[in-house]
Amino acid sequence: MEQLRGLYPPLSAYDSGWLDTGDGHRIYWELSGNPNGKPAVFIHGGPGGGSAPYHRQLFDPQRYKVLLFDQRGCGRSKPHASLDNNTTWHLVDDLERLRVMAGVDQWLVFGGSWGSTLALAYAQTHPQRVSEMVLRGIFTLRKQELSWYYQDGASRFFPDKWERVLSILSEEERKDVIAAYRQRLTSPDLQVQLEAAKLWSVWEGETVTLLPSGASASFGEDDFALAFARIENHYFSHQGFLDSDDQLLSNVPLIRHIPAVIVHGRYDMACQVQNAWDLAKAWPEAELHIVEGAGHSTDEPGILHQLMLATDRFAAPHANPLP
Repeated sequence: MEQLRGLYPPLSAYDSGWLDTGDGHRIYWELSGNPNGKPAVFIHGGPGGGSAPYHRQLFDPQRYKVLLFDQRGCGRSKPHASLDNNTTWHLVDDLERLRVMAGVDQWLVFGGSWGSTLALAYAQTHPQRVSEMVLRGIFTLRKQELSWYYQDGASRFFPDKWERVLSILSEEERKDVIAAYRQRLTSPDLQVQLEAAKLWSVWEGETVTLLPSGASASFGEDDFALAFARIENHYFSHQGFLDSDDQLLSNVPLIRHIPAVIVHGRYDMACQVQNAWDLAKAWPEAELHIVEGAGHSTDEPGILHQLMLATDRFAAPHANPLP
């Protein structure tokens, strides 16, 4: 049996700061690895999740120059949990500002879950700036995907956990859970926001791994839950601010020349494996890995293994396009 790859050892960032977007936001960023290495950007999930130190360890520190950043309103970015001027296209523009700031002409784009959504939106807007892509837990923000996770799909596998999500809603509100939660998450009463935020956030934290994980505890912390739930619900209420339901799939021809690896867990309850299959069918040049015995999270051993193989492969000088 092939030995599964793990993360590279922990490392510190060698530079960090905040980028002023000019419209009320300050975006936290950091650089780690080799200042002269292959440029890469890591796009975290959520939206509203924030980056974490272990994300640096997905890349060989001797061969990569890695930029991590916290998207608008979350992590160390300011103002916290803000929904103002916070759309997919604001984030695409932020990525370009960060690329220019880092002095990078092209970079590998790595994104998982919502990070895969934003990675696709960015690459389709600026294909000349993307050298390769590594995508995990594909999420294209179609109505069927939102309905699956927040209405009538995943709840069938986690009825006890879903019941907690529904506990604060009336029978009428349960017909549109995303809309009902938006009312609470944008309430002028902070306690109303927090109650809803924790329920929304913990639902995701407890369903993104195949087996229960202690990592889900952080999803219930006030600061994390507030940014995560408010921003995620804001984006989902507006279907990601996309122009059409299948925009990210229909625009794949713009990026088919970019070497790409797609990694998805077979038993991903947050984002069904059908999403990855649909993306791969539209993008036959990309390499698809459906990982057996895995859920949604990067922490799933089989998923992490494939991600590490992908970043190692693309670190090679003048990496060849995948077959």
